Amino acid sequence: MKDVVVRWWTYTVIAVTGLGAAGTALAAQAPTKVLVRVIAKDAKIIGSNVGAARITVRDAETGAVLAEGVQSGSTGSTPNIMGAIERGATVFDTEGAAAYVAELDLARPTRVLISAEGPLGAPHAMQTASKSLLVVPGHDVLGEGVILELNGFAVELQAPAEGAEVRAGRAFEVRGKVTMLCGCPTEPGGMWDSSGYEILARAVRDGETIGEWPMAYAGTTSEYTASVTLAVPGEVELQVLAIDVGKANAGLATRVITVR
Repeated sequence: MKDVVVRWWTYTVIAVTGLGAAGTALAAQAPTKVLVRVIAKDAKIIGSNVGAARITVRDAETGAVLAEGVQSGSTGSTPNIMGAIERGATVFDTEGAAAYVAELDLARPTRVLISAEGPLGAPHAMQTASKSLLVVPGHDVLGEGVILELNGFAVELQAPAEGAEVRAGRAFEVRGKVTMLCGCPTEPGGMWDSSGYEILARAVRDGETIGEWPMAYAGTTSEYTASVTLAVPGEVELQVLAIDVGKANAGLATRVITVR
């Protein structure tokens, strides 16, 4: 009986060791794929049209970078993403939809930290997001993928130009453009309904707000305008600020002008 136990134990150790070596070799030969998609809050995928998003995958324990790159592709299907979503339905995984596929050389189940920043094409509007998850070697994460959501608006201050001079006491136009981070358009009554947003032209001097004017839809998709008058000469930081409190989205564009 003693010999039988010893032989069984020896056999078991050899078998487990063999499986471990094979598993390690397999992981080295076939990286585990993890598909990541970065989306805009209340909107679509942040695609190549706005410079997309940079993605970094790290070992959550050591901080070592396991993969990094930029997702590329389209913003995805508007009906799928913005329509009513049933549990288990395909939302983002449509042909050409932007994504980044990380290939990870893992020898064991590993908790990874995935972070994203974008849109890269609008540096002043860039936001970041991250999440962690356990990735198991040989078990690819594909399909819809790991979804990271960025909050905010992309705001442009179109007029007046940087360094422009305006006359004290004389009205001038402030015009701005407000889009979702994915580049999707805003307008009153549209898919991205700006009638619920607060869009303001603001003047700031020495860190203090000296004036604030609501901006109205300019009649052109995503564009808003206000008539502004500044009474005191000197340099002023002009701002266009867009806020959607209900969706935790906000965006800001600034430039310096001179009042003469």
